[in-house]
Amino acid sequence: MAEVIIVADAAAAGALVADEIVRLIRSRPDTVLGLATGSTPLPVYEALRPRLAGVDVSRVRGFALDEYVGIDPAHPESYRAVIGREVVEPLRLDPDRIRTPDGSLDGIEHAGDDYEAAITAAGGVDLQILGIGTDGHIGFNEPGSSFASLTRVKTLTAQTRQDNARFFDAIDDVPMHCITQGLGTILRARHLVLLAFGAGKAEALAGALEGPVSAALPGSAIQLHPHVTVVADEAAAAELAHADYYRYAFANKPAWQGL
Repeated sequence: MAEVIIVADAAAAGALVADEIVRLIRSRPDTVLGLATGSTPLPVYEALRPRLAGVDVSRVRGFALDEYVGIDPAHPESYRAVIGREVVEPLRLDPDRIRTPDGSLDGIEHAGDDYEAAITAAGGVDLQILGIGTDGHIGFNEPGSSFASLTRVKTLTAQTRQDNARFFDAIDDVPMHCITQGLGTILRARHLVLLAFGAGKAEALAGALEGPVSAALPGSAIQLHPHVTVVADEAAAAELAHADYYRYAFANKPAWQGL
């Protein structure tokens, strides 16, 4: 079972997860982080800024979950640009150690295999940050994705394109395709940290945590992982049947366990 931590708001979640990341980097300076984009992980990145002051991050490595296909890497909403703007620059990470999947059309046929090889060469991801979509997707693994899937090109659903349209001038500007780490890739990370905020995520989160494991709800793949921490605010946790137990378990958790 995943550990589920219910907090008051996104800022509290960000502080909690940032503390764990700092602890990890201090204990392993060449930590490999799995980096999510979008609005959900922003509280973590914001909380890391003051906490990493004085911490040597020169050897930290990172792999983004996904990238749009065919987007100019210089476009402000390419995930390469987003990771650079929201993570690499403010956290003073070495940009040469932070990678995103290559979404350029030239070489797209083998870009997934290349990314898998790079993650393997780095020794795998130590801590993977995840969000969950309103349809239950993680990364860009839309409903129907195989639990054994690796990094590959996917067609985005109309709902995901609509959800992401807020970052573009119009929905027609949202790319139709992406290259994303697969569910199998994500499940190889040593620690998964899934964040969920707001009432709009409540149904998907409850299904992922407490419903059946099903390709129809890709987020349910986290039930197959031995070390998962879910951090949700009260609104996102509203439909969890066992919320009281999650609160009780966290309140009585041995201090030595960490996240």
